Amino acid sequence: MTEQSDRIVKKLWSYCQVLRDDGLSYQDYLEQLTFLLFLKMADERAALTGEPQAIPAGFRWNDLANPKMEGVKLEQHYRDTLTKLGEQKGMLGLIFSKSQNKIQDPAKLRKLVVDLIGNESWLEMSADVKGDAYEGLLERNAQDTKSGAGQYFTPRPLINALVDCVCPQPGEIIADPACGTGGFLLSGYTFVSSHYELDKDQKRFLRYDALRGVELVDAVSRLCAMNLFLHGIGPDDGKKRPPIKTDDALRSEPSELVDVVLTNPPFGKKSSITVINQEGETDRESITYNRPDFWTTTSNKQLNFLQHVKSMLKIPGRAAVVVPDNVLFEGGAGEKVRRKLLQECEVHTLLRLPTGIFYSQGVKANVIFFERKPGAKQPWTKQVWIYDLRTNKEFTLKERRLVRSDLDEFVTCYNPANRYKRKPTWDEKKHPEGRWRVFTYDEIVARDKCSLDIFWIKDESLEDSSKLPEPHVLAAEIAEDLRSALEQIDGVLGDLQDRARAVEERERVKEAR
Repeated sequence: MTEQSDRIVKKLWSYCQVLRDDGLSYQDYLEQLTFLLFLKMADERAALTGEPQAIPAGFRWNDLANPKMEGVKLEQHYRDTLTKLGEQKGMLGLIFSKSQNKIQDPAKLRKLVVDLIGNESWLEMSADVKGDAYEGLLERNAQDTKSGAGQYFTPRPLINALVDCVCPQPGEIIADPACGTGGFLLSGYTFVSSHYELDKDQKRFLRYDALRGVELVDAVSRLCAMNLFLHGIGPDDGKKRPPIKTDDALRSEPSELVDVVLTNPPFGKKSSITVINQEGETDRESITYNRPDFWTTTSNKQLNFLQHVKSMLKIPGRAAVVVPDNVLFEGGAGEKVRRKLLQECEVHTLLRLPTGIFYSQGVKANVIFFERKPGAKQPWTKQVWIYDLRTNKEFTLKERRLVRSDLDEFVTCYNPANRYKRKPTWDEKKHPEGRWRVFTYDEIVARDKCSLDIFWIKDESLEDSSKLPEPHVLAAEIAEDLRSALEQIDGVLGDLQDRARAVEERERVKEAR
């Protein structure tokens, strides 16, 4: 981050502490900044170019920043502005959809408008400066564990390494069906714009048409849209389609196919909703997606996202998907998805991620790299290369943060220039501690449940207690393991309850006859 970006982050974030006293969360504050930044930049652009604003007259920055706008009058006008802009189409509607004023003190709202946002010339800053500043605010928001915002923020060094491996090309469509605050999309955009000499048409395509993001949560979707917008991505009017849409990505089959998918789908509990049963009691019902393009029906969100990513890809298309450990070893639907993925796609690489790198503590995750292929009698996967970045590795969010150089060896081993020419760093006799090893398709399918949960390096912490992780890290890992086990039990219970209800329904039908 540049000095100018860092200065802006500190300036804006310092005022957040003041608003925290009024009960405003980091997420709420970041939303209000997003609304005001968009209005200010639209005003600056109109003044610079002389072109008409997409924002309706009477609801523009000059109206809000008018010296006569104070007290209750300012607060009411701000509310009216948010409501009006939320009714618009395109990028305006996306950013302001369902927006609300969360700053209850008109004096503090006035200070935010006039002093903090109004005193900066945002359009004069480069996209890198204001984009980096906004990214810095997003990361600070993710660090607020109470808000749960961390689940929408993937470590940027990891994102950049995965993009370096997948190598998006000019003219390709890059998608993320669980885009959070847009890290993967932004990194894909940056990779293409910095690695290739683009002509005018390629630059236009990259800005307006190359990215596709879907986010389920309105508040997060608007943060993503603003993050991309501040980096110079997407339209600033209602004429062109925004790169982001707010929706449930799993709801239906993809309407268009893409070249590249980079994603970190949400971890956590299986999809479910609360319902009131016939006895008037609260019950939980699993959400399953009965889609003809899926290999199996399951309430496991991560398995559903993995199947969805396969369906999104063109032939050939490539993907890098972050998944929790249970996707690698879970039986039933999990085993079926793994076997089908190995058969119908070329699953060529698996990266075992260390703990301590995500804001959700105790998460054990991996990255699966694969390419979609046309139909064939023989399995497309011939061998899977696995890189173990977890065993005997310690990372934390404060003292030992993951940086891009921690992934250099993996990217080198991956060999993006030609992944068919790879060399293992593991050797049973010469180098048993090597982290890069290859397994054949036959070796994997012969394992119990076709498990991809594979380790081979001796864990030093098992023999030397001084090398064990900190107690709070161990506790978080145990809690995550227990949650995963409970989710599997809930899944079995849900299936049994579904079957019992089906039997009861059949009995009622028989009695009615």
